[in-house]
Amino acid sequence: MNHQPIIIEKHLTMSDQHQGNAVDCLADSTGLSKQQIKMAMKKGAVWLSTGNRVQRLRRHKKTLAKGDIVHLYFNEQILAEEAQRPTKIADEGDYSIWIKPYGVYSQGSKWGDHCTINRMVEQREDRPTFIVHRLDRAATGLIIIAHTKSAAAAFSQYFQNRQLTKKYRAIIHGHFPVSGENLSINTDIDSRSALSHVSLVRYDEEFDESEVEVIIETGRKHQIRKHLSEQGHPIVGDRLYGTETRFTKNLQLCAYYLSFNCPVDGSLKSYQLERELRFIP
Repeated sequence: MNHQPIIIEKHLTMSDQHQGNAVDCLADSTGLSKQQIKMAMKKGAVWLSTGNRVQRLRRHKKTLAKGDIVHLYFNEQILAEEAQRPTKIADEGDYSIWIKPYGVYSQGSKWGDHCTINRMVEQREDRPTFIVHRLDRAATGLIIIAHTKSAAAAFSQYFQNRQLTKKYRAIIHGHFPVSGENLSINTDIDSRSALSHVSLVRYDEEFDESEVEVIIETGRKHQIRKHLSEQGHPIVGDRLYGTETRFTKNLQLCAYYLSFNCPVDGSLKSYQLERELRFIP
């Protein structure tokens, strides 16, 4: 008999009947053990509303006041997820550069954040972390983590004003027809304009696969994956936009190059992953 994962959503307002800390109150009202509640807190599935402020609650000993609202989003399956740890390749003080592995999220949800790049970095570095751009969960590659609000604001402006160069490499099915020049793809995504520039790096006749370089001028969801699939060349391992019936590899898409002027001292910074780090089985 298959085990059905426990899924509980609970919103508990502190009153004269509910006093003490969140662990005790949630355990009493849900039937979950205190250990399960503490685990959910650690993984970002418990929230606290105080006045107009809502934030994740991680301190299991925090005493709550009357009128506070505790929100529990307990999904046993989500909380059991695991992901490979990211690797730091550069520390610039106000920000750092990391390799995001396959399966790591760029953003959490109300159900948890333990498999997100910023939470993993925050736990390892023990300093503030701010996400300034995103990579698909299935993609790998370079990602910037800001450690000050000023650096986060600067990078957000960089991305908004396209003052940063980001390049991708992908392994796609078939022989990509354009060699020596870019193919510009400008089909809309979700009724919004989207522009990608793709060029052939090499063709592997044995496997009938091409390695391509992609530069995007817009950042629509799954833009590269959708554009390449529309051209008849889905990315190898793409479980959403590919046509394979059996997948033996993860998504072969990597953000391998970053270049920008440092928001702290103005110097030119460039980071690049070597080929052996770009594509994973």
